[in-house]
Amino acid sequence: MTNLYFIRHCKPDFSELNDRHRPLTLEGLNDRSYIVDFLKDKNIDIIFSSHYKRCVDTITPFADIVRLSINEKENLRERNIGKWVENFNEYALMQWNNFEYKIKNGESLSEVQTRNIAEIKSILYENSDKNIAISTHGTAFSTILNFYDKGFGYSEFEKIKSIMPFVGILRFERDKFLDYKIVDPKDKTLIL
Repeated sequence: MTNLYFIRHCKPDFSELNDRHRPLTLEGLNDRSYIVDFLKDKNIDIIFSSHYKRCVDTITPFADIVRLSINEKENLRERNIGKWVENFNEYALMQWNNFEYKIKNGESLSEVQTRNIAEIKSILYENSDKNIAISTHGTAFSTILNFYDKGFGYSEFEKIKSIMPFVGILRFERDKFLDYKIVDPKDKTLIL
């Protein structure tokens, strides 16, 4: 069995408008200890991450403790919105209602899902029967989960969008998806 532990990054500093370079807040930096505590007994074999600063910074303390390198994968990056969106909730709803919807210079959820799933399939193929940590983003993760479980849609996204960090656990037998759960690493409660 292959277990994918998707770690949604800790709280970012939204005063940095450059999505790729957005750091974690002080709270986000402190919350990384919950990730370390949650993953420490999961026998993680390999770590992957979006190359965005907040994702790499979220998983670094765990990687340092278990002495594993972080394999940064550009295809695991967050959706490129195209420009700063003032009303994110309205924009997100429009995208979830139409996976092809995007604004100029941005990506649709379909495009985000396609590149993330290509990377996940490659990771699964190359790492069968391993426990894998993947530091990721809320929307990117949600499109991955939607690919494997069409029942995961906007209302489920709404339940997790403000939770940072969370851990989404997807189980596979080879490349066959079995099930998932989403856990709050702070108190180990089940979110979905």
